[in-house]
Amino acid sequence: MPEHPLQQTASQSVPEQKSGGAPKGLLQQMEELMAALNADLNQLDADLQSSADRTAPPADEDQR
Repeated sequence: MPEHPLQQTASQSVPEQKSGGAPKGLLQQMEELMAALNADLNQLDADLQSSADRTAPPADEDQR
């Protein structure tokens, strides 16, 4: 039975599957992407908080 065209396209578009060794599973790829995204978001959050700390007045003075 021939391979489904969408499956063939998907497997060809993933560079990790063309490299040496066993191809990565989709779940492993998604976990790695989520970990990288989480790290990027954590860095962005830290950058935004540090810039807000430098520019914002103390909260108790702002409410008086």
